[in-house]
Amino acid sequence: MTQVRISRPGATPRARLLVGILAVAVLAGCATPDPLTPTVAGTYTTRPMTNGAQIIPPTNNPPPAGPSPESCGALASLRPGPQPPPGQMPPGGSLAEIASRGRLIVGVDQNTNPFSFRDPTTGTLQGFDIDVAKEITKDIFGDPAKVEFRLLTSAGRFTALEHNDVDVVVHATAITCERAQRVAFSTEYFRAFQRIMVPRGSDITGPADLAGKRVCTFVDTTSLPTVQRVAPEATIVAVPDWDDCLVTMQKRQADATSTSDSLLAGLVSQDPHFQIVGPPMEDEEHWGIGVNKYKDDLVRFVNGTLDRLRADGTWMRLYDRWLAASLGPIAGPPPATYRD
Repeated sequence: MTQVRISRPGATPRARLLVGILAVAVLAGCATPDPLTPTVAGTYTTRPMTNGAQIIPPTNNPPPAGPSPESCGALASLRPGPQPPPGQMPPGGSLAEIASRGRLIVGVDQNTNPFSFRDPTTGTLQGFDIDVAKEITKDIFGDPAKVEFRLLTSAGRFTALEHNDVDVVVHATAITCERAQRVAFSTEYFRAFQRIMVPRGSDITGPADLAGKRVCTFVDTTSLPTVQRVAPEATIVAVPDWDDCLVTMQKRQADATSTSDSLLAGLVSQDPHFQIVGPPMEDEEHWGIGVNKYKDDLVRFVNGTLDRLRADGTWMRLYDRWLAASLGPIAGPPPATYRD
C-alpha cells in the first residue's frame, strides 16, 4: 500500500483539508481497482467492419455459372508477329505512342501478395505481376524501369482500359466471356483454382461446411458468384481489397475466405495462423493481361513477350521467386492459345 502523508508542520487548515481529501481518494483507489476492459464476446458486430464492406445474405437464387472461356473462344488471343527490337517500335499505332511517351503505363494494385504488393521496407511495388509488367517494358524500351504503375481497383481496371488511362492491366485478372466483350486479353499467363482459407483448427474442411458461415471475398470478382453457387446458405462479407479479408478474418468477422488459391497463399504467408483447405470450388481460372480492345498491335506485342518468358525460362524463374514456396512446384507455364 502506498503511504500518503496526511499533514505537515506549518500547514494551514485549508491545506490540511485538501491533503486529507486527496488521501481518501488515493486510498479508495487502492482498495477498489478499476474494472478491466471488457473482453470481446466474439460476435460479428463487436468491432467495426472494414470500410466499404458489404454484407450479402444467403440467396435462394444463386447466379448461374457463365460459359467457360474455352466455349466462347476468350482464351484464344492474337498471334505475335516478328518482335521489333527494344527502342525500335514501328511507326503508327499504340506501340509508337508508348515509345513517344517514354514509358509504359500499367494498371496494378498494391494489395495482392505475392503478385503485386508494396514492400513495407522499401515502399516499392513488387511481385510476380510487377515483374511480368517490367518484362513487357524491357521489350519495348530496353529498360524495365521505364514503367509507370497506376493503382486501380478491380472494379475500375476495365474502365481504365476502355478510357485509355492505362496501356495494359496486369492485375490477377481471370479471363471470362463477359470480360472479353469489353477488353482484349493476352494469352493465358497464369492458372489458378478457387479454394477456401480458414483459421487453423477450424471445423471447415471444404465447400460443404460453408452453410451458415460467413465467407469473405472480394466485392468485384468472379469468386463472389462462385461462393453463392457452391454455398448459397453462406453469408458473404464482400470487401474492397484482398488484404481486407485478412483483417476481417483476424477480427473474427468471417469464418472463411474464398478466392484463387494463389491469392490465398499470399494471405497465409502474412499470417500463418490460417491455412488453405478443401478441393477447388469450380473450374480453374485462366489469367490474362488486359489491353484495350482496339489495340491489336499491343496485344500481339504482349503475347510476344509472354512467348519469350515461356521459352527462355524467365516465367519459371519468376514463379520460383514469388510463388513456389507457397504453391509448390509445377511443370511449367500454361501454354498459349491463338485464334489466327
